[in-house]
Amino acid sequence: MSTVTRTTSAATSRDADGAPGTPSTTGPAPAPTQPEWRRAFRRENVVATLVGGYLPLVIAVLIIAAPLVWMLIASFKPASEIVTPDPTLWPQDPTSANYALVADRVPLARVFLNSVVVTAVGAGIKVLLAITTAYALVFVRVPGRNAIFLGILVALMVPPEAAMLPNYLTISALGGRDTLWGIVLPGLGTAFGTFLLRQQFRALPLELVEAAELDGAGHWRRLWSIVAPVSLPAIVTVALVTVVNEWNNFLWPLVIIDSPENMTLPVGLNLLRSIESQTGAYGVLMAGAVLVIVPVLLVFALLQRHIVAGLTQGAVK
Repeated sequence: MSTVTRTTSAATSRDADGAPGTPSTTGPAPAPTQPEWRRAFRRENVVATLVGGYLPLVIAVLIIAAPLVWMLIASFKPASEIVTPDPTLWPQDPTSANYALVADRVPLARVFLNSVVVTAVGAGIKVLLAITTAYALVFVRVPGRNAIFLGILVALMVPPEAAMLPNYLTISALGGRDTLWGIVLPGLGTAFGTFLLRQQFRALPLELVEAAELDGAGHWRRLWSIVAPVSLPAIVTVALVTVVNEWNNFLWPLVIIDSPENMTLPVGLNLLRSIESQTGAYGVLMAGAVLVIVPVLLVFALLQRHIVAGLTQGAVK
């Protein structure tokens, strides 16, 4: 008993009043930690952030945005301010005459309407076919659906220029040369949209579709009441990419269209380039380029958040 008492007394320290204190600890005191903001602003961290983050971002913005900004500014410059030994960034005498010249040299309203019709019809049918095809490849027991999907993947690797001659011969034989439906018909299938939506549909919980099937819903109702609303970001992504591609499509309309009345905007801009062959016509060409690019840029800016949501949907469970 006395041994236990002596051991306890030796292990416990007492203060000046004789009250028992806390057990003594040995070892050096921990060094004070450096504030978080000081560590963040250390030289190596600042250099790594600037070189690895901000510098590539600034370079990318300059490469992408600088030509577009210059094109927009130059469309309001007279020819004397573009072809000059002392160029300036901002127009000294801004004018909208370049846009009026575009409307005079090209049937602007007609080609704009043609582009709207071709884009709306072509993109609408492409998105519809992509949705239904992807649904069939995932939820319908189609014989050989894996082989069909493999063929779609192969189509993604084939450049569209390889099919241009067969498409031209086919459309010409059907009487579609120099017509709007001749522009739309060869590109109605979209391998990219089918691939993206198939991957999205495969990530959906099967319980949703099975519950609708138990309630007596058919494939059509399951697609538009269950699968499509849940996959809306991916569908919007496919629609936006398809609209941009249809609006900017140049090579096939250039091949299949002959008359200016049936040209789309990119082909009409090429016609403007053929007419305005003088050196001082850069302002007119820039104005035509603005008219082609600005509408699709506005659509892309309004819906770009859906692209991020659609491409990343299903990536993390």
